[in-house]
Amino acid sequence: MGVHFSPQLEMAMETPVLVGVAQISQRTEALDERKEPVDLMIDASRAAAEDAGCPKLAAQAGSIRVIRGYWPYQNPARAVGEALGSAAAETALTPFGGNFVQTVVNRSVLDIQAGSHEVILITGAECGHTRARLRRAGAKPDWRSIDGTPDLHIGEDVTMGHPAELALGIDRPIRMYPIMETARRHHLGEAVDAHIARISELWASFSAVAAENPHAWLRQAKTAAEIRSHSAANRPVSFPYPKFMNSNSNVDQGAALILCSERKAQALGVPRRKWVYPWAGADAHDHYLVSNRDNLHSSPAIRLAARRALEWADWQPAALDHVDLYSCFPIAVQVAAAEVGLNGSNGSDAKLPLTVTGGLTFAGGPLNNYVMHAIARMAEVLRGDPGGKGLVSANGGYLTKHAIGLYSTQPPPRPFRHEAPQAEVDALPARDLVADHKGQATVEGYSVMYGPEGPEVAHIAGRLGGGERTWANCRDADTLDAMIQQEFCGRSMSLNAGEARF
Repeated sequence: MGVHFSPQLEMAMETPVLVGVAQISQRTEALDERKEPVDLMIDASRAAAEDAGCPKLAAQAGSIRVIRGYWPYQNPARAVGEALGSAAAETALTPFGGNFVQTVVNRSVLDIQAGSHEVILITGAECGHTRARLRRAGAKPDWRSIDGTPDLHIGEDVTMGHPAELALGIDRPIRMYPIMETARRHHLGEAVDAHIARISELWASFSAVAAENPHAWLRQAKTAAEIRSHSAANRPVSFPYPKFMNSNSNVDQGAALILCSERKAQALGVPRRKWVYPWAGADAHDHYLVSNRDNLHSSPAIRLAARRALEWADWQPAALDHVDLYSCFPIAVQVAAAEVGLNGSNGSDAKLPLTVTGGLTFAGGPLNNYVMHAIARMAEVLRGDPGGKGLVSANGGYLTKHAIGLYSTQPPPRPFRHEAPQAEVDALPARDLVADHKGQATVEGYSVMYGPEGPEVAHIAGRLGGGERTWANCRDADTLDAMIQQEFCGRSMSLNAGEARF
């Protein structure tokens, strides 16, 4: 559940504050001049201290916490600490997962509040653009080895793919999220064309925000028509998503956050205009295996986590001034918007933009580290809107692991509280899975995956008569063409050895 405080304990607590933020983008074309991820972390950490108006702040970090990335380092926090002059700092590392930035912030705020640390540095970076350039040149990154074991591991690795899903090739987000998208389309009763038009308008609104974000990777606003129309630059990937509706990991980006106690910020002379207060946080996960979830179009974990955090802060969803909802694919934004309570049903009719960055497609999707950019940008936005209320959501897995953070430049009236309503989520309905079902089933959601020559395979989630879930593929060319034009959710299919026929 949450952490409860007595009045006496509250008086003894430190007040945590976010004082330094930085974002780094590496755009040089010369491969021999490109820095590797740990160097971007170091640069971002120094820049975050400069942002706080206190260059020596990074060297005072008692703990350096790194978000796991696609690089070979075993203990990158040690190299960061040595470069910054804080070699004795505690080192920490997370597993993979887009939720872990906000999770680490939640943990770090609690640590500062309890007096365990006065200053905590959080950083991470990815060089996906460099890796892609090297791959096209037939080379591999020559990044240095950083050995060792972190002092602290935050979070745990969990299995999020059922063998029945993996056996059919449903083994990554690009294949699972569009299945959820079509399931939600059917749940809302939308026509195929109307649905694609709506989510392209949603993504165009994200692109417009990115165009105004100085840290965004792609700052040329795209129209909804450009986003939904197939072209040489916007190839179809996994129906209903073309490339411009996918997270963009082809970026070299790093970021850093510096948290400290209010007392420390005052002692170091950090200007008050830089302070952003975390008010509340929450973490929860939906049933780890998609196969077992009650449905594919909602997230009870987001709903309960956001509700708990907002209740502690005494904020209403309608009173939020700025939000950044995790945006790897349009379905993630729509579900989060509905569960947080920002709109009625679909994620595109909210009264405020659902991102402060432009999202993972346009601002950049540096794998697990995107949310660090979201929090850094949220801090900048809130500094420009004193007293405004901000919410950041984070997501890892297949709409699986979630973290929520609430922020404002206004000091909170009571200590930060972390909520973890996991027991409530675990008690919610779950479905049994029947693998390799032979017989009839009803389509619950599907995606059509494209290859170089066009549609190659449809991944399908099905429901059996008893309510169980099953999975199947379809490779019939005529059926694949029809699935792109017509609604197949709700249709009956015949299954045999994991293959579907209609």
